[in-house]
Amino acid sequence: MPSQLWPYVTPGIPDELFENLPGIPLSQRELRLLLISQLRLQPNSVLWDIGAGTGTIPVEVGLLCPQGRVIAVERDEEVANLIKRNCDRFELKNVEVIEGSAPECLEKIKLAPQRVCIEGGKAIQAILQAVWHYLPPSGRVVATAANLESLYAISQSFSQLRAINIEVVQSAVNRLETKGFSQTFVAADPIFILSGEKLD
Repeated sequence: MPSQLWPYVTPGIPDELFENLPGIPLSQRELRLLLISQLRLQPNSVLWDIGAGTGTIPVEVGLLCPQGRVIAVERDEEVANLIKRNCDRFELKNVEVIEGSAPECLEKIKLAPQRVCIEGGKAIQAILQAVWHYLPPSGRVVATAANLESLYAISQSFSQLRAINIEVVQSAVNRLETKGFSQTFVAADPIFILSGEKLD
């Protein structure tokens, strides 16, 4: 379901096409591609994106899976409105934004997920425990960790939940950028991407 702003069927929308706010995380394009590949989406997948930030993942997945549904969860009203504006920019009708703090607000969601994306959050272990309850057998969770503490918390939770097919990828991405009269490679912030599936 390409939009006028991004008329392609491939993911990888340039960062500058998204509206953003100072201090609000924006998943950089190359890291977004890694994360989306770990979700293993199907055309009609229902994805919960918890801690959706700028809304780059909901937009990309909404375009990739026009028959699917994306539920973007964001606790801050201003940021939730930013996600809605970015969805409007790309003419998306299959993304719903839920304003609230996870895991408490998850019970308000009417559609059960087949895929869950968790992008940070202090209560990462509580969130993982909660989403596992809603996930069907063979459902898949992808979570990001930007520091050692989050990496440990997610790994420990996957172990406690008896997740299977666990994968861990650490990104190492450099982009060519123009600085003054020269071009240099600038490293994107490295993150860990962890994924696991619920036992049948």
